[in-house]
Amino acid sequence: MQKEKPKTSNELRVRTILTILIVICAVRQFINDDYQNVFICFLSLFLLGLPRFIEKKLDLDLPPFLEVIIMLFIFSAEIMGEINAYYEKIPMWDTMLHTINGFLMAAIGFSLVDIFNRSERFLVKLSPVFVAIVAFCFSMTIGVLWEFFEFFMDRTFAMDMQKDFFVTSINSVALNPTGANVPIHLQVDSLLVNGEDWIAKYGGYLDIGLIDTMKDLFVNFIGAVVFSVIGYFYVKHRGRGRFAPKFIPIINHGDGYGVDNFGNPIPEKPQKKDQKSGSEKRRE
Repeated sequence: MQKEKPKTSNELRVRTILTILIVICAVRQFINDDYQNVFICFLSLFLLGLPRFIEKKLDLDLPPFLEVIIMLFIFSAEIMGEINAYYEKIPMWDTMLHTINGFLMAAIGFSLVDIFNRSERFLVKLSPVFVAIVAFCFSMTIGVLWEFFEFFMDRTFAMDMQKDFFVTSINSVALNPTGANVPIHLQVDSLLVNGEDWIAKYGGYLDIGLIDTMKDLFVNFIGAVVFSVIGYFYVKHRGRGRFAPKFIPIINHGDGYGVDNFGNPIPEKPQKKDQKSGSEKRRE
């Protein structure tokens, strides 16, 4: 039976601190009768425990650094971003998290390739280029699914997960009076909404979600490309390097010896000092 991976002091310390902060936040939201935020707190606690569950279920080893980053990411997105409104207070907060998400999902994509590679049903060795492409596509797919989720929540539950942007000009074929497929550039100089002058108050026309969605996908793309390139060289050079292994979960191999995720040899288990090799015993 596989022994459970011992947790480092840093992982336990981060998990404990974040758990305490989330519980305090949940109590405060409950006192304020904000039950939606109480739900977000419980969801965050669930997500904090998800990495350990995945490790046990799939017999994976999450690198300590990756696990800490995931926990901080969850706390930054749910507690600081949603409840404490960092998405509104700090303009680049959402962009930063989506970039990190693209980076992390590409790392997880590398490990998924390895899981299939080691399955008895798949006896194909994949090239470093193909592994990088699959990791990139996995990261982008997760990013697209998340944008679908945001759109669904906004339309179904009247939320605003797809943040709005104010624009001052429009390029539209629909505004061409001739009906030709030629966009007309329109500068928004005046705009009345329910009798209120939005140009004077907000400075522009409200774009509902489109710019935010495309921005999120673009920065997710950047994060995915960066790690896919890093992962490509990691696989190409037979696992040499210190940076990539901090983000790539590995498959447990029983006693921990044999080969790593991508078929690179791992040093054999060293003999104990009081153990003698077979040749030494034969000489005796």
